[in-house]
Amino acid sequence: MKLYFPSYYHSFHCIASDCPDSCCHEWTVDVDPETAEKYRALPGNLGDRLRSVLQDTGDGTVMTIENGRCPMWRDDGLCRIHAELGHDALCKTCRDFPRLTHDYGDFTELGLELSCPEAARLILTTPYRPMLFQAIPGGTEPDYDPNDMALLLHSRREALTFMQATKNVPYALAALLLYAHDVQAAMDSGEVLSSTLESCIEEIAHYRGQGDISAVFDFFRGLEILTPQWKQRLDAPSSMPNWNPNLACYFIERYWLQAISDFDLLCRVKFVVSACLLIGYLGGNIIETAQLFSKEIENDPDNMEAIFEGAYTSPALTDANLLALLTKECCDEN
Repeated sequence: MKLYFPSYYHSFHCIASDCPDSCCHEWTVDVDPETAEKYRALPGNLGDRLRSVLQDTGDGTVMTIENGRCPMWRDDGLCRIHAELGHDALCKTCRDFPRLTHDYGDFTELGLELSCPEAARLILTTPYRPMLFQAIPGGTEPDYDPNDMALLLHSRREALTFMQATKNVPYALAALLLYAHDVQAAMDSGEVLSSTLESCIEEIAHYRGQGDISAVFDFFRGLEILTPQWKQRLDAPSSMPNWNPNLACYFIERYWLQAISDFDLLCRVKFVVSACLLIGYLGGNIIETAQLFSKEIENDPDNMEAIFEGAYTSPALTDANLLALLTKECCDEN
């Protein structure tokens, strides 16, 4: 089978105490059963401390948060478990983060999560290249129709190529949303995809308008909010939008193929578009803004579910509003 990964994937190294927003801060950590059992059996002061902070819930075992931080996070910014027992003693969540694995049976894709500051820096500053790959043993027979995956792979490749070829990110996002409707129709009907992103460009002019960016902000304010910093950012957007094509490529690479699970590409592309719009309108340092967005949104399953549902129910995420906002930015960019 083939293992695919971004060009920057192996460049990632945790910067530990130098991290500006540690993953040990504000998040409740899920501890896998095998590691929880080992922690509870540890002797000495570390074992006593772990037993006092591990909590069983209906969904498994978690490391309880104390004063907004993981109780294993030392004052010097390092993890006590890692320092005393080594990397292999970490629970699976901490060993893996921010690395992503998407297993599609006969091929696997790796990635990095935008919610990690160092990963965000690599994602948004590394010149984009198509995923690299290597052949590895293993793989299983996929449980999906190969024709459906072929359609998703082809359309994703077209989307990534188009996104990198244009200098006008809102323009590309508008075409992407229109293209997603055509790809979705091909998935639903089983017919051959006949349209291209280039053929969608001609339609963009029909959607020019002002749009309502305040509705988009209101929608995201209505989701779960983890940090005061996120609420402050949502309440004080920038007057100077900031666009980065790598950001859209990250979202496209991460979410496009996931439509193979439920045949709903459109809600994912609406997420891509609304995420890029929101992050762009928030302005400021694009790496810091995107990282905070990911921490608040991508790492919260309830928020992601609300956005996927809102793609069909929220006035903020209608085609008309998103396309009007994007085409307004197209004109401003030009």
